[in-house]
Amino acid sequence: MSVQQDFGLPLRGEFLARYLDNLARLERLHRLMLDLIKDEFERLGLVEINPVQALLLFNIADHEVTAGELKSRGYYQGSNVSYNLKKLVELGYVHHKRCALDRRAVRVRLTDEGREVRDHVAAMFERHAHALQKDGVLDFATLDSVARTLKRIERFWGDQIRYIY
Repeated sequence: MSVQQDFGLPLRGEFLARYLDNLARLERLHRLMLDLIKDEFERLGLVEINPVQALLLFNIADHEVTAGELKSRGYYQGSNVSYNLKKLVELGYVHHKRCALDRRAVRVRLTDEGREVRDHVAAMFERHAHALQKDGVLDFATLDSVARTLKRIERFWGDQIRYIY
């Protein structure tokens, strides 16, 4: 007979295997999302920006933000966001200006060209959401349950960073 934890929890090894499988799936989903954006942009002839830069434009949306704010929202790592914002400024997708209070910080907002790219990404996500629902791949309750689960994992990991180390 195998040793099982209290309350009918799965065996430790089985839980770990499922946890690792889900972590790998999250990584693959992120890479697939980037590939979807890349393919969409190739079809549109938008080849001068990469998928990470397109997501940056999507997440900036109608806001005026600093690189630090984008980083603190959990979207990007520091050097990655700074490099990509610099490239987006050079390409004319983002306006930038120094903050009046903190001259080291730079605030960015989308140009008309940046909003156009953001709209393409938003339209693609909207098409995908519609197809997922229409084709019965996901319903709202399942999507809501997944969101709650991912939020609990996000909170757990954040707590591990803040309180364990």
